[in-house]
Amino acid sequence: MKPENVVYAVTGVLFGLIAGWIIGTQQAPAGTAGPMAAPAAQVAAAAPAAQAARPMLDEAQVTAMKNVADRDPKNVESRTQLGNLYFDAERYAEAIPWYQAALAIDPNNANISTDLAVCFYYTDQAGKAIAQFEHSLRADPKHVKTHLNMGIVRAFGQQDLKGAAQSWLQVLALAPGSEEARAAQRALDNLNRAHPEGAVVPPGGQAPAAK
Repeated sequence: MKPENVVYAVTGVLFGLIAGWIIGTQQAPAGTAGPMAAPAAQVAAAAPAAQAARPMLDEAQVTAMKNVADRDPKNVESRTQLGNLYFDAERYAEAIPWYQAALAIDPNNANISTDLAVCFYYTDQAGKAIAQFEHSLRADPKHVKTHLNMGIVRAFGQQDLKGAAQSWLQVLALAPGSEEARAAQRALDNLNRAHPEGAVVPPGGQAPAAK
C-alpha cells in the first residue's frame, strides 16, 4: 500500500494535511516519499484527499494467487496477498472477502485483522472497522498500528475526539520515538490546537501505562 495524504476535518475545523498516515501493518514505517514495496494495509484514515487515477490491479498476480488459493484451502498467505493486491489497487470492497478468508484460517493475526478494518473504513463502515480493530487488540494488545488507526477512525469516522486521544496516547506509551508515535503526537497536538478553549489532552499529559 502506498502512503497517501489525508485531510482531516472534525467539527468544522480543518486539522491540516498530513502525509504518510496510512502505514501498512506488514511494512516498515512509512516516510513521506515514494511508494511502499511491501504488502498492504492499514491505517484507517479519514476520507482520502483528491487523488490521481486509481492504481492498476496486477491481474497476473491475482490469477497466480487465486490458483494457489484454489489448490490449498488452508493457504493463508495467498489469501492475504490477494487482499493486499486489491487494497493496493484501492478496490477495498474486493479486498474484504480475501482478508476475511485469511482471517478465518488465522483468526489471531492482528495484521490481517487490521488490514480488514481499514477496508471496512474505506467502504463507509466505521462501526465495523472499530469492531475489527478491537478484535486485533484482543489478539495483540500492543499492536501499535491498530491503536494509531483506531484513533483516526474514532476521530474522523465517529467524531469521538476523547476516544481518539486515548488511542493515540496508547501509541506514545507503547512505541515512544517511533514513526507511529510521531504521527500520534501530531494528531494530539492538532486536537489541542483545534480546541484551545478546553484541550482534549492536557499539554504534556502522561500517556497511560502500556498493558
